[in-house]
Amino acid sequence: MSRVEPLSREAIEAALAELPGWTYAEDRLQKTYTFGSFREAVSFIVRIAFEAEQLNHHPELHNVYNRVTLALTTHAAGNRVTARDVELARAIERIAWVK
Repeated sequence: MSRVEPLSREAIEAALAELPGWTYAEDRLQKTYTFGSFREAVSFIVRIAFEAEQLNHHPELHNVYNRVTLALTTHAAGNRVTARDVELARAIERIAWVK
């Protein structure tokens, strides 16, 4: 399967079983992380930027003080979830120090 083909609902559910705290809604993988401070939240965003650049796949980010909310979808697949989104979610989970 191509990395930009939309995943089936079953494939998304299987991926979510390995991604604690992630949800699927509105054709996006989503998760909110809560940190101890604004500084920690921003440093997490910076670390995500390196992972996203490495994978050439970039999340939607929203930050309010110590919370970072992420949404992953693939624009080239009609804004649907693909293997690229799952790969980035796994990379983000590896670097996150809060769950």
